[in-house]
Amino acid sequence: MQEDLRFFHRLADEITRKEVEEPVVKPIDPKELFNKMDLELDENGTDDEELQELLRQIVLNTPKTTTKKFFNQLFGGRNSKATLGELLAVMLNTSMYTYKVGGVQIGIEKEIIHKVCSLINYPSTADGTLAPGGSMCNFMALLMARDASNRNIKTDGVQQSMTMYTSEESHYSITKNAMFSGLGTAQIRRIATDHKGRMLPGELNAQVHQDIKDGYLPTFVNATAGTTVLGAFDPIDKIAEVAKEHNIWLHVDGAYCGSVIFSDRYKHLVKGLELSDSFCFNAHKMLNTPLSCSILVTKQKHNLKHSFACDANYLYQTDEDEYNPGKTSLQCGRRNDALKFWVLWKSIGSKGLEKMVDQQFHLAEAARDYIRNHEDYTLYSYDDSISVCFNYKDVDPKVICNQLYKKGELMIGYGSYQGEEFVRLVTINSNNENQQIMDFFKVLENFTEKELIAMNV
Repeated sequence: MQEDLRFFHRLADEITRKEVEEPVVKPIDPKELFNKMDLELDENGTDDEELQELLRQIVLNTPKTTTKKFFNQLFGGRNSKATLGELLAVMLNTSMYTYKVGGVQIGIEKEIIHKVCSLINYPSTADGTLAPGGSMCNFMALLMARDASNRNIKTDGVQQSMTMYTSEESHYSITKNAMFSGLGTAQIRRIATDHKGRMLPGELNAQVHQDIKDGYLPTFVNATAGTTVLGAFDPIDKIAEVAKEHNIWLHVDGAYCGSVIFSDRYKHLVKGLELSDSFCFNAHKMLNTPLSCSILVTKQKHNLKHSFACDANYLYQTDEDEYNPGKTSLQCGRRNDALKFWVLWKSIGSKGLEKMVDQQFHLAEAARDYIRNHEDYTLYSYDDSISVCFNYKDVDPKVICNQLYKKGELMIGYGSYQGEEFVRLVTINSNNENQQIMDFFKVLENFTEKELIAMNV
C-alpha cells in the first residue's frame, strides 16, 4: 500500500508537470492502440516495476482535460479542493444507500441537496439525490413525471400513449430516456426554437393542444438551461405557464449551465426555475468538480420515494428512511459523489462558486470581443452563453478541429445550428484567464495559416 501511494505521488507530480510542458496529447491511432500499448489481460499478471511503467505510459498518453488548452467538452480544469474530496471518497469507499454504511457522508449529501433547494426557492417539501450524470438525472425526472401522471404505472405498466416535449436543441439523452421509460421515441415532440436556440413557448402550447385533441396524455416537458451546442437557455417562466395550464411535469435540464443559480449576475437566465417540478445540474461542468457529480432535486420528495423506493430487509435494517437514500435513488450501490463538491463548496463558499461561474462568462465575452474585432472571423453565438461559436476565414471547421487535435495543438470541437457549421469554443475552465483565450486564437490562426491554408486544405 505504501509503495503504491509513493508511486501515485511521483506520477501525480509528473502529470502536473506534463500538463504545462505538453498540454495536448498527440493521439494514438485507435487502430494501433493495442499494438503500441500492452493492454492485454492474462493469467499471470505483471510485476510492480513493469506495471508502474505501463501505468505511466497509459496516463501520459491519455487526453489532458485539465489543461489550459482543453476547450473541447462541457467540462475541464481541476480544482484542488474538489480533487481532495474525490481522493478521500475513493479511500473511504463508502456506498450511499444507507446511513449504516454511509454515516456522516449521508449528512454531507443531504446538506448539498437542501442548500440547492433553498437557492432555487423550492419549498420545504423538496428533496433530491445525486446520480451518475445529467442523462441519469433527466431519466429519473422522466420516471417521476410518468408515475405522477398515473400512480398505477408501477404495477400495471404504461397503458396509455404519453407525450413528452423538448426543444429541437436539447440533449440526446431525452431520446434515450423515452426508449428506457416505455414512452417510446415516437411520443417525443421536438419543439421549434428561435434564432438563439431557445424553445418557443407558443409552439409548445400549440403542440400540447393538438396532442390532447388526438387522445394523448401530455406528461413531461423538458426545458434546457444551456443547450449543448449554443449554450442557450429556454424561457422557463413562459414554458411553466404552459405546463401549469395542462398539469404537465416541468423538468429543467441544467446539466451544462444550471450552475448559474450560484451567480447573482446570471441567475436571471433561469428565471422561473422555482416553478419547475424538478431540476438538475452537473457540478463537474461549470464548477470544475471531478467527474461525475450530478445533482437532481424535485419540489415534492414523495415523488422520489414513489418512483424509486423498494423494501429490502437485508439492506434497510437501521435508521429512518430519511437517512437511507437508497429509498430515493434509482441505484442500490452508489458511489460517494457528494464529498468532492462539499469540500469545494465548504472551502470557498457560495461566493467562491459564484466567482467561478462569472469567470466563465467573462472569458466567453472576451472571446466574442476578439472575434467581433477581427474581420477574418464570423460569429454565430451571442451574449449570455459560454459556448462561443465561430468560423475563421471560411476554413472547414471540421478540418480545423480535427487537425488541431491530431497534431497535438488544441482540443476543440465543432457544432452546427440551422444549417451553419462552426468551431465551438467552450470557456468552462474557470482557471483560465484572458491570456489563455488570446493564446487560443493565436494558436488557431498560426496553425490554420501554416498547416491548412498553405496546403489548400
